[in-house]
Amino acid sequence: VDVFVLQGRMDEARHLLSKEASANPTSMNMYRILDDLMKKMPVPSHGNTQTLTELELKWQHWHEECQRYLQDGTFASNPHMESICKILLGDEDAILEKKELMTTWYHFLVTRLLYSHPTVKPLELRFYAQSSMDLFLGGESSPEPLDLILMAAFEFEMHQVIKECSIVLSNWWFVAHLTDLLDHCKLLQSHNLYFGSNMREFLLLEYASGLFSHHSLWQLGVDYFDHCPEYGRVYLELHIERIPLSTEQKALKVLRICEQRQMHEQVRSICKIMAMKALRNNRLGSALSWSIRAKDAAFATLISDRFLKDYCERGCFSDLDLIDNLGPSMLLSDRLTFLGKYREFHRLYGEKRFPEAARLLLTLMTAHIAPCSFWMTLLTDALPLLEQKEVIFSAEQTYELMRCLEDLTAGNPDKQKFQDDDVETTKVEMLRLALARNLARVIVKEGTMEGS
Repeated sequence: VDVFVLQGRMDEARHLLSKEASANPTSMNMYRILDDLMKKMPVPSHGNTQTLTELELKWQHWHEECQRYLQDGTFASNPHMESICKILLGDEDAILEKKELMTTWYHFLVTRLLYSHPTVKPLELRFYAQSSMDLFLGGESSPEPLDLILMAAFEFEMHQVIKECSIVLSNWWFVAHLTDLLDHCKLLQSHNLYFGSNMREFLLLEYASGLFSHHSLWQLGVDYFDHCPEYGRVYLELHIERIPLSTEQKALKVLRICEQRQMHEQVRSICKIMAMKALRNNRLGSALSWSIRAKDAAFATLISDRFLKDYCERGCFSDLDLIDNLGPSMLLSDRLTFLGKYREFHRLYGEKRFPEAARLLLTLMTAHIAPCSFWMTLLTDALPLLEQKEVIFSAEQTYELMRCLEDLTAGNPDKQKFQDDDVETTKVEMLRLALARNLARVIVKEGTMEGS
């Protein structure tokens, strides 16, 4: 019963008191009087239209009634009920006798004000708080850090509360959110700190920075930085760059965050890092995809060269789906354009669309976007077209191929080495023979058409 009374929970206290009354019929009248006093205790409630003055008047009448019963000796024969009546009157000594039932001085403060001054004004709280702490501790122990924080709060020293919390608490969560709430309620007269930001933003930046060091909470830190108008973006850019991109899934999350905020430099940086990782693991398709996303022409050229090198060694392309669907992305670099178009040549050849394949092959040779080291491969690709039953290359196209072959053999810096290589020499001879034969067939065909 005493615990409930000290906490102001009258309904629970009355319920327990009724059980005591049932067990002690001789004191039934005293129990009824005390129960009636507890029932009639005026308390403010939400939605109640009574004014503060009306509440004070009711409380004064109730207080006088409690005083009258106590002075009349109504509860003199029952020390327990007399003690409860004294608590209802706000008797400090009676309340302090139950000190062991109250764990802290602020519990004592609430009980004391509830029964002695329920309509206390906010500005008076500091005096009651100080005296309650002194009475409760009684010089036996010194105030704890939390006590100092509460005292500062009762004195409405918001900056002191924030300062004490920053010193005592192990992280910035409470301080950052308290400051944010106070700032939004216009209760914090925020002053600019020496580096230009205000206190709210400084604390939010510190808290968000702490979140970024956590492996899974870093995404929450992004939202906090978004709500810091002064330095939030700068901090976000710095922290984003330090996130370890351990998996592609995580990299895509970081990338999405950067793209949503138009952080173009960070987008390029992330894509380059992932492209380099993929290249080191020989995942050319993924590396090319990341380099295209980064719009990095130099890196796209490097990877395109790797694709072409692999083709020369293996005779086929890897990651065909990606190369077949490059679309406008192939214009990022000449080498990437060549890779896409060269793959298109193979597709046309596979579909037996030989005239289109021949035109595309010749364009690749004459447009000078193919690397010189790949010219022999292109000319070799022309051999099956030159040997087709139907004439594919016109006379003009054949002359172009001949010129390309001569440019290749004459302009090669390792000409002597080129001539000493039996395989290369054989290829050149076969090409010259095929080109001469094709030219003869074209001349005969064109002459026949003119004669008819």
